[in-house]
Amino acid sequence: MKRKRTFCTTGFFRFVKQAVSIARKLTDAALMQIRDPAGNSVAGWKHAVLHFLRVHMEATLSEVLDWAEEMERMRARLALQRGEFIGPSALCKSFDHAPMAVWRELLRRESELLDQSGHAAIDATYFDRREASSHYLKRCDRDVRTIQATFLVDTAQGAVIDVHCSAKWPNGTNVGPQVALRNAGDLLSLAADKGYDDMSFREALWAEGVRSLIKHRVFAPYDHAHNARIESERYHQRSICECVNSVIKRSYGSAVRARAWYRQFREISLTAAVYNVEQALKS
Repeated sequence: MKRKRTFCTTGFFRFVKQAVSIARKLTDAALMQIRDPAGNSVAGWKHAVLHFLRVHMEATLSEVLDWAEEMERMRARLALQRGEFIGPSALCKSFDHAPMAVWRELLRRESELLDQSGHAAIDATYFDRREASSHYLKRCDRDVRTIQATFLVDTAQGAVIDVHCSAKWPNGTNVGPQVALRNAGDLLSLAADKGYDDMSFREALWAEGVRSLIKHRVFAPYDHAHNARIESERYHQRSICECVNSVIKRSYGSAVRARAWYRQFREISLTAAVYNVEQALKS
């Protein structure tokens, strides 16, 4: 169950300041993808900030836009006057228009607000996708009831560095290399449970200079020996990733609200980015 969240005015505008700062650092190509394809005059980074606010405030797009247009400090941050704000439909389209790579880039930039050690952990969790009505589920022939989200988390302050989403529940040995290797330049070690046990994965990490802390499944006595050589303190920090997964689901809900699968993936990535900002403001 999602817990009720409270807001402090000072803390809220600190959140807005951080969201604006990060969104404006995106490349021009990424910003153009976030903008509404209809071609309105509102810059892409402003769309991104409004989407961040939607998750942070747990509000609808209409509520966020109405609130932002009435707040003088918000208008100043967004450099918009009354009457210049986009409509809810245009904001919704901009969320569809930007690919997952843009939202992952926002997530990575937000993770830099927190201290990082380079020692990371990877683990999967599941989000319910049955929030839509039963009529809609039957009409779209949806039989997959959960989405698998694999988070890559730095163990210093629990920053979510990257996320991989799938409705097909792929094996960890398939997802792990995708997530870890595209972030290998920022990693010193990677901890994971036996679900990621694969020698080709370990070899790929070693080739990138990343220390593998992945438990071996025990099939023979020498597997016990391999596990005994893993540094216990570093490996057990894997629990930080499980803790982050739990906090995200308890804070923002364990179900995705979007109907289309691609919107659900982006919703999870955006939620993780908002989590990073809120954790940075607390530290």
